[in-house]
Amino acid sequence: MQQQVYHSPVYHSQSIQAWEQRWFQQQNSSYGLMQQVAWSVTQRLSVLFKEKNIQKIAVCCGQGNNAGDGYLIAKYLKQAGFDVDIYAAEKGQSVDLAKAWQEALDAGLKVGPHFQFKHEYDAYIDALFGIGLNRELDANWQSIIQLINDQKGLKIAVDIPSGLHANTGQPLPIAVKADFTYTVLGLKAGLFTGQAKEYAAKVELISAIPVDAELQPVAKLSSQQIKLPKREAFGHKGSYGHVLVVGGHAEMGGAVIMAAEAAFAAGAGKVTIVCDAKHHTAILSRAPNIMLRDINALNIEQRTALIQQVDAVCFGMGLGRDQWAKEQYQAWFDLIRNSDLDIVLDADALWFLAKQPQQLNSKTYTTPHPGEAATLLDCKTLDIETDRIQAIHALRQKYGGQWVLKGSGSLILEQQLYICTAGNAGMGTGGMGDVLAGMIASLKAQFAQSIHLHEIVTLHALAGDELAKNGERGLQAQDMKHAIYQVVNREGG
Repeated sequence: MQQQVYHSPVYHSQSIQAWEQRWFQQQNSSYGLMQQVAWSVTQRLSVLFKEKNIQKIAVCCGQGNNAGDGYLIAKYLKQAGFDVDIYAAEKGQSVDLAKAWQEALDAGLKVGPHFQFKHEYDAYIDALFGIGLNRELDANWQSIIQLINDQKGLKIAVDIPSGLHANTGQPLPIAVKADFTYTVLGLKAGLFTGQAKEYAAKVELISAIPVDAELQPVAKLSSQQIKLPKREAFGHKGSYGHVLVVGGHAEMGGAVIMAAEAAFAAGAGKVTIVCDAKHHTAILSRAPNIMLRDINALNIEQRTALIQQVDAVCFGMGLGRDQWAKEQYQAWFDLIRNSDLDIVLDADALWFLAKQPQQLNSKTYTTPHPGEAATLLDCKTLDIETDRIQAIHALRQKYGGQWVLKGSGSLILEQQLYICTAGNAGMGTGGMGDVLAGMIASLKAQFAQSIHLHEIVTLHALAGDELAKNGERGLQAQDMKHAIYQVVNREGG
């Protein structure tokens, strides 16, 4: 799990750079800041390296000020008694970089040519590129980063893993796979979403200058410390919300079952599934506490009456995309959209929404994965993944409502943008989205506006982490109900 203070602000790289320039305009020394950052990183590395019995260290420097941090870190580590070698590209042109380079030489360090490592090292410090990198790396730099990744030692990134886009979390097209990232001044969005977990691993913040009034975050990290209210002794099933799950095409019955079971596991008092009657026997044999209605047998009056009996609806899982599904979408969508219920739109409901765009109210929660988001925005999945933050804002601008853009580092756009840092790769399996939809409907039915969407997404991710304690490979969404039960009951929940 990445290490940070939860609800910490997360920034765009340009905001960080502008903040830094404002600091220098107040007559603060840019070289002094470089020294301070390098010293702070060194103090943390000294502790880490002693814990892991690391002695031989290679510091890899590029041509910008990030390389200056590297030269000074190398100097300070040598002074602390470590065996340090520097490998670098041709020396850059900045005054601060030249000073740092000279300080390293004066400390007795030698700069090895062109990243030809003399021997294996216990650790490799990446100070190649900073947060300003926004272009695809050329073949030479790609080969250097691949060489670093191929080494067996511990990898440490200074500020950001070189080659990783600071705002999107996408490699350009390769990045250093760090074990620890010591990021400077402020947290960057690209350390927490997209492919960030593969490259940044454990993130620690090096605070060096005070935040000023002009610095505005692009997002916040969602807290993993979520406490649900303790249940009152006199509560009953009517006290904890009634969730309606609508979907279940004749050929797709599993999705509604997983959504309904997740709703119960998250604490809903009652759950009703409306689906093709073909699935009723299977549902009752698996979960006899679920109430059932035949989706093909309901007229408008019966649908309206059912809507009036529930507190939240999740709609679209296993609905299908054929003519029958289109008719069901049209029969249900306006009915639930015009209600005052909390509504979760997922799966095939999102596909139909893309075909018939309509504005959603603030109590509608939409949960696309990148492919579904691409359909909603009429673009390619690659376009979504290239800039996930821009994509989720575009979804809200086009459709309104509240949004979850699923994936590693899920984004949640409510009143503001949150990034979920929990979860694991084992959750990339069929049915996990249906489970999330059921959880959202359940917790909104119970707590309405007193629980935030980002908190529910985080609980879902924490349940996935609970399920993955013995390994990520082979996780099954139908087993999530047991983990959900555990996380919603933690700390008096």
